[in-house]
Order: sequence, then structure tokens, then C-alpha cells
Amino acid sequence: MNFYKEDPNLAFNLKKYLDDEFFKWADKKLEQFGELCGTEIDERAVFTDRDGQPKLIKYDKMGNDISYVWVNDGYKKTVEQTYNTGIVGYIHKEIPELRRRGNYIYSYAQGYLLSHAEPGFYCPVTLTMATAYLIDHYASEELKKKYLPHVLSTGETELYEGATFLTERQGGSDVGANEVKAIPDINGNYRIYGEKYFASNAGQCGVAMVLARIEGAPSGTKGLSLFLVPWKKDNGILNHLEIRRLKDKLGVRAVPSGEVVFHGSEAYLVGDASKGFYYMMEALNLSRICNAVASIGIMRRAFLEARNYARSRQAFGQYLIDFPMVKESLVKLAVKQEVETSAVFSLVALFDRIANHHPSITMEDHVMNRLLIALLKKETAEQAIHFSHEAIEMHGGNGYIEDFVTPRLLRDAQVLTVWEGTANILGLEVLRLLKKYDAGRVFVSYVQEELKKLHKDLEAFITPVKKGVETLKQQLTYLSINNEDVQTYHSKRVAKLMCDIYESIIALKDAQIGGDRKVKVAQIFIQNTWKMNEWMDEELLALRYFDDIIQTDKVIKI
Repeated sequence: MNFYKEDPNLAFNLKKYLDDEFFKWADKKLEQFGELCGTEIDERAVFTDRDGQPKLIKYDKMGNDISYVWVNDGYKKTVEQTYNTGIVGYIHKEIPELRRRGNYIYSYAQGYLLSHAEPGFYCPVTLTMATAYLIDHYASEELKKKYLPHVLSTGETELYEGATFLTERQGGSDVGANEVKAIPDINGNYRIYGEKYFASNAGQCGVAMVLARIEGAPSGTKGLSLFLVPWKKDNGILNHLEIRRLKDKLGVRAVPSGEVVFHGSEAYLVGDASKGFYYMMEALNLSRICNAVASIGIMRRAFLEARNYARSRQAFGQYLIDFPMVKESLVKLAVKQEVETSAVFSLVALFDRIANHHPSITMEDHVMNRLLIALLKKETAEQAIHFSHEAIEMHGGNGYIEDFVTPRLLRDAQVLTVWEGTANILGLEVLRLLKKYDAGRVFVSYVQEELKKLHKDLEAFITPVKKGVETLKQQLTYLSINNEDVQTYHSKRVAKLMCDIYESIIALKDAQIGGDRKVKVAQIFIQNTWKMNEWMDEELLALRYFDDIIQTDKVIKI
């Protein structure tokens, strides 16, 4: 299976944001990568999950602590093939064929395809992207010169994968409670002491970005600084650290996640010592987009598995796909995934402009970027679980058997609601943006302007969205006059409504440029999102539009 050719909606979105030259190049490269993800990488992912999980080799034959993480040869091949495509490197350096730097749009398109097959491996890629971002934006020229070429390697030099170590046993989401210490050394650098309790890509990373508190710094997040910590010294010896154990995880088993203890590890301060938490939160927002990209990748794979099984499985004398209830389920999945993918890539396009300091960026753009990251990370993660569940149900008993990919999809999807912030944390983030940056006003203003740009022939679909906006304005007023407990209690509800409104806008904008099929997608999305005809759908839209929406060989216009 070629995941890129199976998904014309991805190309539809890329055409919105890439110029003709870049799209022509990306289209060819993504078709090759989509084939690779749908064959070799997918096959190796099965082996890694079932029989080839990372293993900690704690000691060598002489009893020395080497804290070596073994990964299988197929995993190493996936590392080589994926990074050599420039999934990280071409964000920050020139693409030789184009003689220009790439962008996050292309990288996230690669991540989307990769996540169809191996969302567990997309985690180390994400961490390497975050590491590259932090070094490129905030490290000294000396650190950039020494480490960035390795982090950005596309095969021309040794690859250093990255990692970002935040979580401590007593802290978790409460990063301000972190206790790992940084002590100045005689060389003007630092030594790190303490434990990071959930350190993903442990043993595979060449460098780790670590939050630590310099001796004498204040408590809370304001006292945290960011450090670059090489995994090994220049002589190849471990940098005064150890892996206590690897976590035995429910899913995403491809990525080694461990408990890392620093015993005076050599470390280099990155940027302003008082802004470590701020820097890491920027990287966290990048990672949250990766999380959303992984989610829509799992959603698409779950849909493909459900659709293909329904086409091949017979019951009661006919194929599953011929039953009306099955058609409705598949249409709902296809529509939600398609619109959510368009929404995520609209966010990616905004994030790319902000990360590259585009001169047209405004303060409102920054607020919208952070708000949309929280909204879409939350929604996509929850939908990835829902889609995986639906795919299992479509398969019946087979969907529960590990011979099929569906159990792994569900296991891998489950972590996406936890990584980079739970729904509660994201609800609090939305609330903070509402209170500190007037994000409600910014969001409503954006939505109202976008609604004005829509054609009048879409008015029937626009009306429920306008009603949703009025409800949102009432909710925002209600929150503004109540205490913090009331605000916190309702924060996730407000976030959900905002997400529904934003995705509806995206669906309608796609309908305006994408032809008749996109109009039908928008119609069903609006109907399902705003519970129109919930009691009795007399129009049977899912059945009427089934062929147009589910046929994968139809090119989406733009």
C-alpha cells in the first residue's frame, strides 16, 4: 500500500501551502516515502512491536555499567531511511535539488505518512525536531557548529538523534517542581545531577536537551535553565549518566523510554539561564503539533483498515461495505479525518511562518497559533482512539487479534492523549490564553472574518456555525464573570466548542475551492458536528454521498 497515493486530501492540502516548484518536488518524494512507509517500514514496525522491542543492556561482561540500549537491525534501517529523507534536516538546511531550505509543511507531511505505519518511531523524530529547533534558535555559535550538523544529518555525517528530558518523578506536568541540579564546573560549563523519570529516546539520542536548576536559582519554572547534554563524551564514553531501566509501555514500543540518572554529566547552557522553561515550552508546542500529526496518521490508517476489511469481508451473503450502517460509519470516519487533516495543516502553515519569523506575523497570529495547538492536539488525540476503536469493531473478533494492525493502532493511539499534555492540561492552557492574551476575542474575530469570505451558496451550512459562535461568545462572557473553579470546570467544554467551530470553518473553506466532493464532505461534517437531524436523518446523506467520498481514486480539485 502506498499511503501517499491513497490520500489525495494530503496533496490537496500541500498545494494550498507550497509553491509549484516545491510541490512538484515534494509530490514525487512523498510518493516514494508513502510507498516505503506502506511496505518496508510497516513490516518492520510489526516485528519491533511484537518481537524486536528495545532492550537495556545494563552491564558489559566485566560488570561495567554501559547502559546500552539495543534496537533491532530493522529499526536501524528505518532510522537511516527516514532521517535521510530530510524529515528533520531539511527544516533547517538547503534541499540540494531545490537549492533552498525546506519547511515544516513538508516535514509534517512526512511525519503524517510515517505515523500510518509507525507512530512509535515518529516520537524520536519529534524529539530530534525539537532538539534541532532549540539548538538552531538559542544555542551559541560554538554549540551550533559542533552539534547541529549531526542533528540535521541526512547521511553526510554521523546522525545524532535528539531528546528532550523534562519529566521528573515528583513533577510530571508540574514542571516547576523539578529538582535536577546544574552545578558550574571549572571550565565555565556545568555538571548535571539528578533523575529524569520518563526520558524517551534514551540510549538512542546523541544529545539531550535537559531542564535543570542552577544552584541558587529560584524555585518554580522561573528557576529552570536549558542545557545541551551529550550522551557520550568525545572519546565515546558515557557522559557520567546511566539508564536505571526502560519502561514497559502499553504501546509505542519502538521508542525506548527510560529512567535516566545524571551523575555529574557535562552540560552546556543554552541561551539565557532565566528562560529555560520558556525555550522548552516552544519546543513543546512543536511536539504537540507532531502529536496531532501522529494522531491524524493513526486516524487515516484506521480508516483504511476498516474500509479495506469491509470491502473484502462477506457476511449474510454480501460484503460488509454494502450494508447501510457500515457505509454510514465509513463516511463519518472519512469526513472527520479529512477535515481534521486540513485543520492540522492549516495550523502547520501558521506555525511554519512563526518559526521562520515571517514579517507579516502579528501578535494575534501568535495567540492563534498557541490556541490552535492546544485545541487540535486535544481533539486529534481523542479521535485517534475513537478511530482505532471503530476499526476494531469493523473487523469484529479479528480486530482484537494481534495478527491484524488494529490492536497496535489502539495501543499506540492511547498515549497521544497523555504525551505533551493531557486534555486537562490543554484545557488549562486554553483558559490561560483566554485570560492572559484575550484569546477568545482573537478567535471570535478570526472566525467572523473567515465566515464573511465564504460564498453565499454555502449559507445553509454556515448558519449552524454562526449559532455556535454566538454560543461561544455567551460561554466566554460566563467564564469572565466567574471564579477560577468555574472557569477550570468548563475549560474543556469551551475548548471543544472552539475546535468544532474552527474545523467547520476549515471544512467550508475547502468546500469553496475543492469542488463538488468537498462540498459534500463539508455538508456531512457540519451535519455531524452540529447534530443536525440527530433524531432522524431522513436525507440519508452518508448513503447518497458514499461513492463520492469513499472512492480513493478520485482526485480532489484545487
